[in-house]
Amino acid sequence: MKVDCFSIPARTMTTWTAKLSSIAALLVFAGCVFPVRAQTAAGEDNFITIESDMQSADNITGVVTAIGNVRIVYPPRGIVSTSRQAQYFSREEKLVLSGDVDLVRDDGNSIRAERLTYNLDDEHALANPIPGQQVQSILLLKQSPDAQTPLTP
Repeated sequence: MKVDCFSIPARTMTTWTAKLSSIAALLVFAGCVFPVRAQTAAGEDNFITIESDMQSADNITGVVTAIGNVRIVYPPRGIVSTSRQAQYFSREEKLVLSGDVDLVRDDGNSIRAERLTYNLDDEHALANPIPGQQVQSILLLKQSPDAQTPLTP
């Protein structure tokens, strides 16, 4: 299905907000704004917002692909990320970001990599650098109140 965006300028970024566990149909968006909002069974918001130059979603494969200037906001997990491309695999509950990936959590933790695979079920992430370079992570380490004094020689 091709979407005609006659009232929106051609360089407008695509925005798509959807519940992560459902994809409605085969869609291709180019330069349009299509917000979609869904509710979880408990009635709480559980949505992700994906902004990019182009997006496609395929209900048969369960894959959503965003290409060009990708920005993802996932409030339930406190995540904001940018990359050149992102793919959400609904059946595996997996998000794959590639190209200048920068992911920041609201707790202050962040990671920079060339490719990041993030499992939404268990919040496990695997980051890969550009060949010959390194992944950079900034982690906020919380000290427990009953932590012992540092070891001394």
